[in-house]
Formats: sequence, C-alpha cells, structure tokens
Amino acid sequence: QVQLVESGGGLVQAGGSLSLSCAAPGRIFSSHVMEWFRQAPGKEREFVAGISWSGNNLYYVDSVKGRFTISRDNAKNTVYLQMNNLKPEDTAVYYCAAVLHGPRWVPNDMAYWGKGTLVTVSS
Repeated sequence: QVQLVESGGGLVQAGGSLSLSCAAPGRIFSSHVMEWFRQAPGKEREFVAGISWSGNNLYYVDSVKGRFTISRDNAKNTVYLQMNNLKPEDTAVYYCAAVLHGPRWVPNDMAYWGKGTLVTVSS
C-alpha cells in the first residue's frame, strides 16, 4: 500500500512559522500532483495547496495565499509546505495527498494519503 509520510508539525505561536514535509514513493511522486489538505477539529477536510508534477503550477486556497508556499524537490521525492504568519485558525491536522490528474479540491478525489501531522497555533 502506498504510503505518504508527513513530518514537521508542532506548536507555534501566532505569527510564527512552520515547515511541513511529505515524502512519497518515487513512482508516485514523479507523475502525480501533490497537494496539502487540512482538517480542523469539528470541521471537514479542506484543500490548502497543490503543485503540479513539474512544479510550474501552484494552487492555494484564498485563506493561505501570501502566507503559505508549496514546493517540491523531485530529486528527494518530497513536497514541502512553508507556513508563515500562522494564525490560530490554521490549527489543524495537515495531510499530504497525491492524485494523477489534478489539481483536485475534493478529498474524495485524491488517490493517496498520508496519516497527517498536527499543527497547533496558539494565540
């Protein structure tokens, strides 16, 4: 079973920064659109950011534009999410996901998932 592995979550104060990483098997990473979703307590999972396999096309939900940056290192089969100026409302479990044809905005459309990493932003 394909496993995506996230890392980098933690506790940070509002206004601070965190960087998330997601490692994927090479055969998936080299051909799939990589995306980040998040799920806050009591809320549905939502799209956060996505990047095409080439890295040339980037996608963000409006609430993180200008604060979050998605990138990928194809040599390391890793996608990153740099999160700056974090707000308490960014608190959530962040999931890495992959899809062959994307981007996709709906969680059910994604083919592969990681187990998630918790980001907590204190006020």
